[in-house]
Amino acid sequence: MMGRRVGLMFGGRSVEHTVSVVSARGVASAMADSGRLECVPIAVTTDGRWLDPETSRAVLVGDGDSVTPPPEGAGRVTVVPGVGLELRPENGAGQPLAIDVLFPLIHGWGGEDGRLQGALELAGLAYVGAGVAGSAVGMDKVFARRLFEERGLPVCRWLALERHEFEADPDAAARRIERELGFPVFVKPSNGGSSLGVAKAATRDGVIPALRSAARFDRRLVIESGHDVREIECAVLGNEHPEASILGEIVPSNEFYDFDAKYVDDASELRIPAPLPDELTGRIRKLAVEAYRTLDLAGFARVDFFVERETGEVLLNEVNTLPGFTPISMFPKLWEASGLPYARLIERLVELAIVADRGAPPSPGGEEPERS
Repeated sequence: MMGRRVGLMFGGRSVEHTVSVVSARGVASAMADSGRLECVPIAVTTDGRWLDPETSRAVLVGDGDSVTPPPEGAGRVTVVPGVGLELRPENGAGQPLAIDVLFPLIHGWGGEDGRLQGALELAGLAYVGAGVAGSAVGMDKVFARRLFEERGLPVCRWLALERHEFEADPDAAARRIERELGFPVFVKPSNGGSSLGVAKAATRDGVIPALRSAARFDRRLVIESGHDVREIECAVLGNEHPEASILGEIVPSNEFYDFDAKYVDDASELRIPAPLPDELTGRIRKLAVEAYRTLDLAGFARVDFFVERETGEVLLNEVNTLPGFTPISMFPKLWEASGLPYARLIERLVELAIVADRGAPPSPGGEEPERS
């Protein structure tokens, strides 16, 4: 691969802002080690401003965990539809910001949900990862589960609940959950990540505060039946012909793999490869690719499964279209164990972004499609 200028976008307005900063530091370091990729950092503040590369680079080499308001005089980066990105100093005319591809590392709202991808497509920029539709549906647990069920993929029993329904009558919502799912259950925001707002409830009284907590993060909630399970993850890479990595198992330090178990206490165990029978491993890898194709994804994703301890039944949990990307995150570790080192994995993602077929319309003045 020839040398590429890669815009590395990180930070953002979501509750996963700090996770994004950590991921970006790992990717920027690997780009420097690669020798084939030039990192052009673009930090996004918590209020949504895109900062110039010089200011952004200072964030990457610092030790803070968030993108603070920019210093006076800092330049901004803006999208110019049909042209690309433009660097705008505080005073003066804007100039093109030349990059070959953009690597969005903004987890959650505004980066993983199709909004950013739509802006990049309007700008005519190649970018790493899923397109507009795949990002939006992959982020929304309600829509994703409906597609999985339609495709015949195994998911646990679940129901969706609107925040306004819960707020209007919390007791009625709790009774419905007990009637349709029983207890225990897990309550999640429909659009969310890093297990923020996720809680387990074992009783009708316990489910109401769990719903209230999840409702802080989204207007739609997902409630899933609880199972005694092992947590298995698979990394998928590719565009039209995706490939699955070997599997990994997470043994959480807490009752389930919540935010603290992922990022705070450093006591969860990652088992790579996951100790599973070969037949079960092969089935899960095939299901991971099928889930990836169901959401029409590109580039990469991490597909998460549950395996019931007693029966061995496999349940598809969710597909994360922008997984954590620090060197010790599960996605890169799975590919490293599959023979693709961290720096080479990033190069491969850039290659996939360059050749991705985003389904752009024909240019005005081009041949008219045949009509029947």
